[in-house]
Amino acid sequence: MSHLNIYEPIRCIVDNVIEESPAIKTVVLRTEKPFSFQAGQFISLTVPGVGEAPFTPSSSPFVGGKIDVTVMKTGLVTGAIHMLKKGDIVGIRGPYGKPYPLDRFAGKEILLVGGGVGLAPLRSLFLALLHTINSYKKIIFCCGAKTPADFIYKDQILKEWLKYCERFPLSFRITVDRKDENWKFMEGLVTTTLDNLDINISNSVAIVCGPPVMMRFTTLKLLDIGYADRDIYLSMERKMYCGVGHCRHCLIGPFFVCKDGPVFTYDLIKNEPGVWA
Repeated sequence: MSHLNIYEPIRCIVDNVIEESPAIKTVVLRTEKPFSFQAGQFISLTVPGVGEAPFTPSSSPFVGGKIDVTVMKTGLVTGAIHMLKKGDIVGIRGPYGKPYPLDRFAGKEILLVGGGVGLAPLRSLFLALLHTINSYKKIIFCCGAKTPADFIYKDQILKEWLKYCERFPLSFRITVDRKDENWKFMEGLVTTTLDNLDINISNSVAIVCGPPVMMRFTTLKLLDIGYADRDIYLSMERKMYCGVGHCRHCLIGPFFVCKDGPVFTYDLIKNEPGVWA
């Protein structure tokens, strides 16, 4: 449900703060008014007296009343978000942008590829796919991080999500750039998880989210193994101050990331200059 005044934040109470890694936290918000979103859309989160910044929710769009926002500490606003504690008051605007087109994914084999804090939007998408899992032939979730300590949602993935593989056509490929002595999964860049995929590429879509350099090389690898550019979905990042296409900070060629995205198929933006900026 979109708020009537697109510039007025909805008041939210911080219900919990979860430390995902040394640099990333998930803030669980309880909204004081009804609020809904679709996987892939984004919100603008306001910290009173500090400022606001855009984030894609990391929680299931099918759970009302609460919304998770996973944030990497990189600057003033994200630093203030990391200082939040239970009971604090913040605001959210939105939802903005276009979601993942789940109706187009029906009957297909789904490949999710995420790295670092880019797993946040994919967590929301994955939970949405689980809600309608009988609509899809197969789901393969490839997850990457720099080190085991940097791996977000690790407990949920290892203790909860892997159990779904026993009941559903679902599998995980998990890697870190540099492992330690306790790491039991793959070592290498997230692109290594795309080797020897058991997937029918001709009936598959790939959804990628992560840092620009990761998305670039993942996209190139997907093209190399046979994915069509129209079947590669990217969650693009830009500075989206207004969220509604007025400030023009988020342009990729003729496209407003805030209005035309943030979800784009690669064929739409592949020839635009600075697409990986």
